[in-house]
Amino acid sequence: MLRSLHISNYVLIDSLDIEFPEGLVIITGQTGAGKSIILGAISLLFGAKADASLLLDAGKNCVVEGEFDSSDSSTLTIRRLIAPSGRSRCFVNDAPVQIATLSRLSDKLVDIHSQHNSLLLTDSAYQLSVLDKFARDRDTLMECRKTWGLKLKAAARLEALTSELEAFNRDRDYNISQLEELQKANLREGELEELEAEHESLANAESILEALSQVNAALEGSEAQPSVPSTLKEASRVLQHISRYFPSAGELSERLDSSRVEIEDILSELEAGRQSLDMSPQRLEQLEQRLSLIYTLLKKHSCSDVASLIQLRKRLSEGFEDSSRLEEEIQATKAELSSLEKSYASLCQTLSELREKAAGPFAARIEESLHFLELDSASFRVKVERGKCGSDGCDRVSFLFSSNPNTGPRELQKVASGGELSRIMLCLKALMAEFTQMPTLIFDEIDTGVSGSVADKMGSMITAMGEHMQVFSITHLPQVAAKGGAHYLVSKSSDASGRTISRIERLCGEDRVKEIARLLSGATISDAALQNARVLLEQGRA
Repeated sequence: MLRSLHISNYVLIDSLDIEFPEGLVIITGQTGAGKSIILGAISLLFGAKADASLLLDAGKNCVVEGEFDSSDSSTLTIRRLIAPSGRSRCFVNDAPVQIATLSRLSDKLVDIHSQHNSLLLTDSAYQLSVLDKFARDRDTLMECRKTWGLKLKAAARLEALTSELEAFNRDRDYNISQLEELQKANLREGELEELEAEHESLANAESILEALSQVNAALEGSEAQPSVPSTLKEASRVLQHISRYFPSAGELSERLDSSRVEIEDILSELEAGRQSLDMSPQRLEQLEQRLSLIYTLLKKHSCSDVASLIQLRKRLSEGFEDSSRLEEEIQATKAELSSLEKSYASLCQTLSELREKAAGPFAARIEESLHFLELDSASFRVKVERGKCGSDGCDRVSFLFSSNPNTGPRELQKVASGGELSRIMLCLKALMAEFTQMPTLIFDEIDTGVSGSVADKMGSMITAMGEHMQVFSITHLPQVAAKGGAHYLVSKSSDASGRTISRIERLCGEDRVKEIARLLSGATISDAALQNARVLLEQGRA
């Protein structure tokens, strides 16, 4: 229940601190005094839209704070702060939270019925939710919603897997030919560079052989000219001979010997090179065919090197393995989806049975309450029929109503007047109060469109609800305002600076009598109105 409320700098409210008791709380005030402003402030605590236009003083923060007793007997302090920039912050027990958290708390703490909420009665989803509460099918409903969500996910996963497999199969023949071509090519990394080097060598074999021969001839000499090694050997011998009296000659002789050994080694490699040089046209043709194949594959697959072709070959091979995996996943997902669909169908059937079983007693209770509210000829029925399947099952619920004994019940939205909708909504709220554990219920002029004895009976119903929960009734009817033990007056006045501000105060004794009299007679309060007010209050306490 709502224990206390603090409001500062909100619309017409400068600063307000007020505590509320259990049971029925009546709030009255002249039109425009700010009754709905207080309701708006409470709505802010549960996620209503906030912006800078709500600030009384545009240069200060707006703060709304409420202290609630929750169903588990713990205390929750909810605070909403709106900065002059329009930015809003939310806190629960001083811990910052998201707006969504406030909305979830609303479902457990407060049910706010504003003047226009009676139109909810015409919404099939709302009608279904009300019947579900009466049927007490929450566990089945929650399981149905969970199963529906899992079913949707499984169906989406199956669609994605099937699309992926279909895409692969569309290109299957092409991918097979691509893979076979790459596998047949038997590529290896570094192969292209080796082949290009060998091809370059074979393509210039004659020039290479001629160059090697020329170098060999220059080093080995001829009949007219001794070989370079022989010449170096003779020179070394001469230098060695004079080394006894020309010391540096010995070192020079050794250097010549080293050069001779190096040249002899070069001659040996030249000969080996000449012997190993492949002049085979067949090998050159083989190289050119292999290079042509690799160049064609590189161009065909837009690859820059052989390593990329090998990677492509690997991906294509893995793709066929993935297709097998996809087929296995599809079969598993189909089995999962089939199981979920069976579970969902069973849950829907159970929900339908529970709803159909509850529809008659529910309608009878509402009809009985409508008769109490002087709709003596009213008939009320609940129609449960097959509808579009969704998270709440496959039922469509329609409330059927007639206030004319000669006319059969028809869909509520087609036949009920505003006053009748208000009475039906009150009957629903009164009935639901028995089946929900909502601590606080707020009515904002639910009695609009009624008067006299009907208003008195609506007040009695609201009073009865207040015996089991905290009920706020914002009203303009004296018959309702006289009910309950706590009565608050919202008034409007000017402060010292000339600003119009709203205040709220609890009325007791003669002050409450005067307010009831005002509701009875208007601005001019007569003695008769005061006497009638006392009678109403006495009846309200009875």
